[in-house]
Amino acid sequence: MSYDRFDFEDLKVYQKSLDYVDFVYEITNKFPKEEIFSLANQFRRASVSVCFNIAEGSGGSKAEFNQFLKIARRSVRECVAVIEISYRQAFVSSEVNKQSRKFCIELSKMLSGLMKSLKN
Repeated sequence: MSYDRFDFEDLKVYQKSLDYVDFVYEITNKFPKEEIFSLANQFRRASVSVCFNIAEGSGGSKAEFNQFLKIARRSVRECVAVIEISYRQAFVSSEVNKQSRKFCIELSKMLSGLMKSLKN
């Protein structure tokens, strides 16, 4: 099926953020049931916020886009805090913690790089 695409859909950071959302949903599906409406939900919302802000910001000026990318980067940092809490509460393994942090580091660097390119 062929369909038109928006420019932001071709951004590597947007694609990576979608991969991270998939990762977060997969691991939070295994969280204890009592965490579904608290920590798991917060984790999902923070990860989704990254790709939402990339998409939403791409439609404006460079300055506006930069502001949305800053918000996306803050959401990445929120994900770091959530994964650490999840690890400390034994909801995720050490390996999952490392995988999540790797995603977050990569996303943060990609967002920073895109922000830098907007200033040039």
